[in-house]
Parts: sequence; structure tokens; C-alpha cells
Amino acid sequence: MARRSQEDLTTLQMALVGYEVERQKIDARISEIQAKLKGKSVTAQPAAAEKKPAAKRILSAEARKRIAAAQKKRWAEHRKRVAAAKSAAKES
Repeated sequence: MARRSQEDLTTLQMALVGYEVERQKIDARISEIQAKLKGKSVTAQPAAAEKKPAAKRILSAEARKRIAAAQKKRWAEHRKRVAAAKSAAKES
């Protein structure tokens, strides 16, 4: 169950970031409209939140092998724990 709560936490954090970006866009739009209503001209300002996405990381074959080995080890440990829990449940 700890895994699920971690996923929920991650999802909520990602949603929060998305909503904050939307709020910044809305605040910028509101400022533009308020300036127009006051008779001032508004120049488009680049939003600080709108950055180019980072370049895609390229991993070496060696790094991919290390990551794959670590993931296989984690899955093996997970399967061992699940099997132990099932056998403990059968014994009870």
C-alpha cells in the first residue's frame, strides 16, 4: 500500500505544478486586460514559466545495463516478499 500512496503523492505534485503554470498564464492575461482597460498599451512579455523542454538525455549502453540490472534486482526482491506473504497467509 505504501507504493500506492507514493503514486498518489506524485500525481498530486504534478497536478499542483500544472495548476500553478495555468494560474501564471491567467494572471498574465488578467494584467493585459486591466492595462487595456486603463488605456495603456501592453507589450507581450515572455512568461518565465514557459521554458523549452530540456534536451533528451542519452544513456550509454553500460548505464542502461546497470539500470536494468538494478530494476531486475528490485523486482526479484518484490516477488520474494510477495511469495513469503502468500506462504505466511497459507500457514495461518
